[in-house]
Amino acid sequence: MKNMLKRWNNTTGKVSGVVGLLAGMVLAVSLGFSIPASAQQATSNTSKMSVGNTVLRGDARCTTCHDGEDKFGPRILSIGKTKHGTTADGRTPTCTSCHGESEAHVKGGNNPDKPKPDRVFNKTTPAAVQDEACTSCHKGGNRMFWEGSTHHNRGVACATCHDIHNEGHDKARDKRTQTEVCFTCHKEQRAQLSRPSHHPVLEGKLACSDCHNPHGSAGPKQLKKDSINETCYQCHMEKRGPFVHNHQPVTEDCTICHTAHGTNIANLLKARPPYLCQECHSHSSHPGQLPGLPAGRTTSSTSLGSVARGCLNCHTNIHGGNSTQNNPTAGRFRR
Repeated sequence: MKNMLKRWNNTTGKVSGVVGLLAGMVLAVSLGFSIPASAQQATSNTSKMSVGNTVLRGDARCTTCHDGEDKFGPRILSIGKTKHGTTADGRTPTCTSCHGESEAHVKGGNNPDKPKPDRVFNKTTPAAVQDEACTSCHKGGNRMFWEGSTHHNRGVACATCHDIHNEGHDKARDKRTQTEVCFTCHKEQRAQLSRPSHHPVLEGKLACSDCHNPHGSAGPKQLKKDSINETCYQCHMEKRGPFVHNHQPVTEDCTICHTAHGTNIANLLKARPPYLCQECHSHSSHPGQLPGLPAGRTTSSTSLGSVARGCLNCHTNIHGGNSTQNNPTAGRFRR
């Protein structure tokens, strides 16, 4: 009997708990329908503020006209496919962040003769005015040397190379298409890279930005590293050394002998051996024979000089040698 009463009490408790829960839900629903008028007004205003925005926060004032049906619409709305259209990121700019409030432009409506936005990104706007919009966010890091860089001093704007409304593809940031942007101005380098001996840029294995920082650097030629050699050593580590016997031009500057973008001679050399070597070694050991050839058959090194010879046939370790032989010729970079 006691067990039956205990079960009855437990069941009654559960039922009352369920009833209490249902009553609480009904009360919450009833309170939900009695929201104060001021709260309803605020909710209504918030929803109205978001109405009409297409790809960016607050872009309704622009997309009212640039809705995809006008001449510029599709290109303008394509910013939604780029990082500048990532609305989940609080740093994402709005239309007015870059183009200004442009009140006169907005009030012009569909008038074809209306004023342009406060800031437009084309040749009619000075580079400094264009860059002001970009550098307000993009600063520091690999852009810390932008002001004073070669591109900056020559009036190259960010939008000269970068395309913001780009369908999600900025050619300057894609290594597969980056060279197209660079070759727009750098015609000489384009010709050099088309020569027989060249770095594999056109083949897509290297890009301009692998060696250069177009936003400026502390090194020469806007190189990513502080010197030419340090830039070359990123790939050519075996030439770094240190060696027992160092070749001074190698430690000084790779471009004394090589042309980085391309030449008509193997190994990116500026001239063919022995003529390249004789620019420095013209009066020692193997003198040049350009003025005249030997009159007859001879095995004399002095008479033969450089006739039909290649320096690298013997001096194979031209970048530096580790010979431990104790003789005067150990430092001549032979095998």
